[in-house]
Amino acid sequence: MTPGAISPDQVTTLLQQRGAHALLDVRERAAFERGHIFRATPLPRRLLETRLPGLVTASGTLIVLYDDDGRISTLAAATLGDMGYTEVFVLTGGFEAWRAAGGPVVQGLNVPSKVFGEHVLHDRKTPEVTPLELSARMAQGQDMVIVDTRTPEEYHRGCLPGAWSMPGGELILRIGEVVERPDQTIVVHCGGRTRSYLGAESLRRMGLPNPIVAVKNGTMGWQLDGLELERGASRWPPAPSAASRARALDVATRLAAEDGTPLVSPDAVADRWSHRDRENVSMLDVRTREEYEAGHVPGSIWAPGGQAVQATDEYVAVRGGWLVLICDGFGRSIMTAGWLKRMGFPHVAVLEGGVPAWERSGRPLETGQPAPVPFGYEAAQRVVERVAPGPLGPSGPLGHDVVVSVDPSDVYQRGHLPGAVWIGRGRLELAIAQAAPDPARPVLLTCADGVQSTLAAATLRRMGYATARVLDGGVAAWRAAGLPVETGPGSMLGEADDVVQKPYERGRAAMEAYLRWEEALDAHGVSPHALLPERPAAPGGAR
Repeated sequence: MTPGAISPDQVTTLLQQRGAHALLDVRERAAFERGHIFRATPLPRRLLETRLPGLVTASGTLIVLYDDDGRISTLAAATLGDMGYTEVFVLTGGFEAWRAAGGPVVQGLNVPSKVFGEHVLHDRKTPEVTPLELSARMAQGQDMVIVDTRTPEEYHRGCLPGAWSMPGGELILRIGEVVERPDQTIVVHCGGRTRSYLGAESLRRMGLPNPIVAVKNGTMGWQLDGLELERGASRWPPAPSAASRARALDVATRLAAEDGTPLVSPDAVADRWSHRDRENVSMLDVRTREEYEAGHVPGSIWAPGGQAVQATDEYVAVRGGWLVLICDGFGRSIMTAGWLKRMGFPHVAVLEGGVPAWERSGRPLETGQPAPVPFGYEAAQRVVERVAPGPLGPSGPLGHDVVVSVDPSDVYQRGHLPGAVWIGRGRLELAIAQAAPDPARPVLLTCADGVQSTLAAATLRRMGYATARVLDGGVAAWRAAGLPVETGPGSMLGEADDVVQKPYERGRAAMEAYLRWEEALDAHGVSPHALLPERPAAPGGAR
């Protein structure tokens, strides 16, 4: 399939329309962070076969792809054609042409959600407390409950002393399990700003009598003020009581009426899902990981409520599509739906009765975390030769192969075959000649488990590398055979731009710059000049 071409002006017009479309940035995450088109979904080319079917369910959806200059997008468009998508366009000249044409550029990750968070702060006048003020109150023994609205993993790495882990989507259901009195102050924090404000406003929407405040700048502000975080905490609230569930139901009923959020039956959801090939549908399960893995609606994606709002650009690619939110009733779903509707998503609904109602309708549940088979993987397995782990060298089964790893760069650095060269799979066709200029020379592709490397080997075979092979079972099988691996940057061809460190992982200056950037986001849109500073050199020496 030859993709269509679309100009920067035409993309501008498209983004102003309400019709179903997807704008996909197929570069790696660090490139996206440095600058992208507002409301683009970051979807690196190497993940298309795995993630795109869940993000864009209707094959006739208008899809626009872009990268820096159009080369990777053109390669990606061919993959989309093979996957059955029929309306695929490549931004002429890529992001460089967009910038040159004066198109607005934003920097950072999850910008739509963070813009929305700043808007909520200014519009609702969310009460705030600075870290130093809060520390003084804590020292005085003031009566308060502190909740951390981030993911349990983030909480465990470092939270405010004494905080409970309560991701934002759980507040409506669980806050009653840790608050003992109506005059007890509830303090809400995250790592920076967005989830603090949205969490505090979720509690305020519940109509609680308690004083509610958000911690300005979260754990980063706490550290910048010279205060110590608690590391390794594991406080999780008790299971919701009958009283907490009843209150969540009452609040959700009121919020659904206020927000105009429709409650839809299992039959209606199943019917809409059955037509997902013609109309885009995403089912987001906003419960905890444990609840989701115990049993969820088939096809639903685990998107805990707070994260669904925090990272909408990653969970939702087709803004005009249908979003169906699911929990164990409709309390958590309704709160999340209300925020998404306020962010401008036009078609948001909630599965009435949640997972229990789906089960009562006689429909099955899935368990665990889905592990979708990437598009093209089974076909690639049929044409790619697999090589068992064995000694490297002239006498070994791997012979004189050029060994290429297509793992993420951080996985490569934690352990790869001796002498393996790293190439990001999204740029494989553009970089392979540096590692293997002679297509007649055997090339062995590796990755952690053999999946991405099998797809990569099939790609090279189509390019004329007839002896491209794959290490059966990947590096995991290599290790299991007791064979040695190398660690560190090794030989990396191209920029290691697929991994972005958190600001608190980059040091004090990065945290200060990040918080200035976030606070500078226009409360009613995006300031194209709210830019992050240039990032330091990436692992392996690339910038």
